[in-house]
Amino acid sequence: MSYLQQLISNSVLITALIGWFAAQVLKMILVWDKKKFDFKRIIGSGGMPSSHSALVCSASVATFRLCGPQSVEFALMLIVALIVMYDAMGVRRAAGLHAHQLNRMNKYFDEEGIEIPNYDTKPSKKPKKQKDFKEYLGHTPFEVLGGVILGVVIALIMPVEI
Repeated sequence: MSYLQQLISNSVLITALIGWFAAQVLKMILVWDKKKFDFKRIIGSGGMPSSHSALVCSASVATFRLCGPQSVEFALMLIVALIVMYDAMGVRRAAGLHAHQLNRMNKYFDEEGIEIPNYDTKPSKKPKKQKDFKEYLGHTPFEVLGGVILGVVIALIMPVEI
């Protein structure tokens, strides 16, 4: 069996990818505006449900089903899942909140005509609009919970086999 065939037949990997994809599609549907369809949401981070949480939870549950609760594989997958979910609600969420405040400050500076020095280029005589920072980085606990539930459900309905 070739490496590609082995990869494609890896039920834990396939389950995790389906969990991620389902979360991204749901995220896109939940923010669907009647006038336009935002395809950026299919690959973007942040929002409901957390695709990171769905991915690691579906992989954890699939590993649990395949290897058992006392396996090293399940222990490692659970540790990774907890780290990813903690990071999504903590560090990445805080970075998104900081980005939101920086964007508000930049908007104010632009409206007042205050130039912010840009150390990457030579100073200009005309104030330049600052590029917005990406704000959708992390998740609320509710969004992570949505990803957890989705990931667990997907892992329970997917067949897992060696």
